[in-house]
Amino acid sequence: MKLEVLTLSDNQKIQNSIISKIKELINYKNLEPGDKLPSERMLSEKFEVSRSNVRDAIQKLEFYGLLKSIPQSGTFVANIGVVAMNGMIDDILRLEAPSFKSLVETRILLELKTVRLASLRRTDEDLKNIKEALDAYKEKVLSGEDAVQEDLLFHLAIAKASGNSTMNTFMLSITPQIIMNFEKYHVCDKRLSVLGIKEHTDIYEAIKKQDPALAKQKMKDHFRVLYQYCYNVK
Repeated sequence: MKLEVLTLSDNQKIQNSIISKIKELINYKNLEPGDKLPSERMLSEKFEVSRSNVRDAIQKLEFYGLLKSIPQSGTFVANIGVVAMNGMIDDILRLEAPSFKSLVETRILLELKTVRLASLRRTDEDLKNIKEALDAYKEKVLSGEDAVQEDLLFHLAIAKASGNSTMNTFMLSITPQIIMNFEKYHVCDKRLSVLGIKEHTDIYEAIKKQDPALAKQKMKDHFRVLYQYCYNVK
């Protein structure tokens, strides 16, 4: 498993441009709740972007409840008034890309929860996946290679073992941007990567023992450098 790293700022600019054009289309055609939008293919040709870009923008508007896609039928304007829809779209377009520090802070908060749940709910299959991610991280570090992706894959395996699909989705959504910025902000160095082998092993063993208090403490120990980065604590 490899994590695809995208340029979030560029992708967001494209998304926002398409969302603005969808808003203009709804207003120009006076579309009302229940009215159907043109197909993804037609929108991609009209806006001169890829169908995947259009799909991403539609999915974002679906997430906020402004559009509704029905398989085999198309995409429809949701049951919301035009004034409210325009206001919500304007708010969406004003959303800023999260800073690296806020992403890391979110990750810390999420993982202290997911590691507890993983220690309580993990299956033998989950334990196997966590161990495989741990071994892959260890192999990369000991060979002197960059192991940022393997590090985060270990944590994603724990999130999956938590059995909470929402937390898992949040982790998956913030992980690519964290990968992009680890090197940029010099949060971790190679010495810490070697230390990370023991810390990861301690977390794995606590999950294996199904000890939630110990698992949470070992995760906090592992995050001490990130705590220093986010909160300026020693």
